[in-house]
Amino acid sequence: MGRWDLYLRKDDPELILHSIDRAGIDIACLFQIFHPDGTTGNDLTARFIANHPDRFVGFAYVAPTMPKRMVSELVRAIDQLHFGAIKIYPPYTPWEFNRPKWHPIDQFAHERKLAVIIHTYHLRQNRPRFLQKIAPLYPSANFVAGHSGNVPEARAEAIAAALARPNVYLETCSTFRMPGVIEELVEQAGANRGLYGSDLPLMDPRPQLEKIITAAISHADKRLVLGVNAQRLLGI
Repeated sequence: MGRWDLYLRKDDPELILHSIDRAGIDIACLFQIFHPDGTTGNDLTARFIANHPDRFVGFAYVAPTMPKRMVSELVRAIDQLHFGAIKIYPPYTPWEFNRPKWHPIDQFAHERKLAVIIHTYHLRQNRPRFLQKIAPLYPSANFVAGHSGNVPEARAEAIAAALARPNVYLETCSTFRMPGVIEELVEQAGANRGLYGSDLPLMDPRPQLEKIITAAISHADKRLVLGVNAQRLLGI
């Protein structure tokens, strides 16, 4: 959530509720990645959720560009704001997400048995292959490859990480993608590792949903990807 006027993105609560209602989405996950201190964005997320607490789950955002704030802000966001998971966004930092600067976040997730969703792509900071290095170090945390790498080369890395580690999951949303990717993710990594994602409000959630609904996978697999897996990870 948050404004991103370059892409005509606005976090209008009524528009977001309208879109998830029309899509049949019961609960949406929200985070705010535009403030490196964490507190500013997390408070905005909490304020947004407070108006409709039964429809949204907050994810805590912190960044190693302000390292002294990371753990204390995660404690506050999880214990006081009652957020359910963690979001990190390596493109807003100079560091690959397997570097030691990120490890306090991973350790916190491990200790609290939380999920961490990571923006993954083919650029230097975001390679999904890093998940094979960090996931075994923090086995009680679950790591979600946001966008499943987004492009074929990085997607192959994301699938390989999910096959190698039981605590790696693959999220489905993408700004561009050829047909057949949902089938690829499910057939190669397993439906129990897939997580529907929308990139709301950057994108309308309905086309992202239709990619799964119309995919050539079983009804049972669709249920897992569209909600059952997320319920298990988030405890909702």
